[in-house]
Amino acid sequence: MFLQGFLQERAQVTYLANLLTILSLFCGFASVILSLEGHFTFSALVIILSVIFDGLDGQVARKSKSSSDFGKELDSLVDVVSFGIAPALLGYIFIYDNFHFSAAVALFIYLLCAVIRLAKYNTTPQEAGHNYFTGLPITVSGGMLASFVLIYRKAMFLKFIPVLFISLVLLLASLMVSAARFPNLDGLRQFLGKRLKVTMLSLFLILSLALYLDKAGLALFLIFLTYLIFSPFVVKRLDSI
Repeated sequence: MFLQGFLQERAQVTYLANLLTILSLFCGFASVILSLEGHFTFSALVIILSVIFDGLDGQVARKSKSSSDFGKELDSLVDVVSFGIAPALLGYIFIYDNFHFSAAVALFIYLLCAVIRLAKYNTTPQEAGHNYFTGLPITVSGGMLASFVLIYRKAMFLKFIPVLFISLVLLLASLMVSAARFPNLDGLRQFLGKRLKVTMLSLFLILSLALYLDKAGLALFLIFLTYLIFSPFVVKRLDSI
């Protein structure tokens, strides 16, 4: 009876993780539709929501030790849609009024690097206890592009924004296929230790204030940028623990 109950509970957790993955896919699909309809702010926000669902499904599967090959492949395919295609389409339609060859090439390179990064992740044996990713997580890349659009929404007068967007796209693409290491959620939790609750509360307060001041895009972009900049320091510190 105990074994049967354990297996049933584990199956329910697996279904929950897969449900969260499907919700992430729904957000990615909704972002594409919203971009095509011209609702760019909502399109960017549902990509951010997809980032949250993606983080939750990984944590549920990891904590319950219910991860499976099916779940891993499903998660990667969803990531291509939600953090590869959706933010690329959003940025292209919103920022460029007409066909822009350089932007199209840059975004294809971004999408190609995202697919390569996920393929490498799925075919590389993951050692137990690893607290970092090799290559920038595609969720961070997608979140940065979405939050960039939210910032640009408030700064239409800046003529150099399209060039900055292409530069950001190419930077993120190169980081995704690089050998650079970036901490995962377990690594960040280990690094923060007793400061985790204070950090989470601080982020909540910052985002709440940003929403009140209508600066959510800037706050989100700075959070992703902080992760990007300080990741080498965090990984180095984790290696010494």
